[in-house]
Amino acid sequence: MGVWHGKSRRKPSGGKLGIARGKRKYEMGREPIETQLGDEEKRKKVRVRGGNLKIKLRVASYANVTDVTTGKTVKVKILGVEKNPASVDYSRRKIITKGAIIKTELGTAQVTSRPGQDGVVNAVLIEQKQ
Repeated sequence: MGVWHGKSRRKPSGGKLGIARGKRKYEMGREPIETQLGDEEKRKKVRVRGGNLKIKLRVASYANVTDVTTGKTVKVKILGVEKNPASVDYSRRKIITKGAIIKTELGTAQVTSRPGQDGVVNAVLIEQKQ
């Protein structure tokens, strides 16, 4: 089912607006992909406006973690989702979005990419494992 991102047909007071035209394809949206933590990575290719491709990450198991002090980036396994400021429900369901705090083999990291739109989990190391 599609999602429509066009102008509302109601006024702020609740009254109906006179419509000049119907819906347009360029006003169409999609349901968000909620990237889950899992064993095997799963991606989905979606054609978007202009004929471009967007790779959506459905299930993530690895992250590219950058250590800011050394400047090195390493691909490491994600062990868990500690906190997701986007929603308390996302924390419980282990959903990874931008800004989520994840536990990796190197330590705690914060996600800087948008996995549902970029198709990859990039993160910055916050706290190193002792």
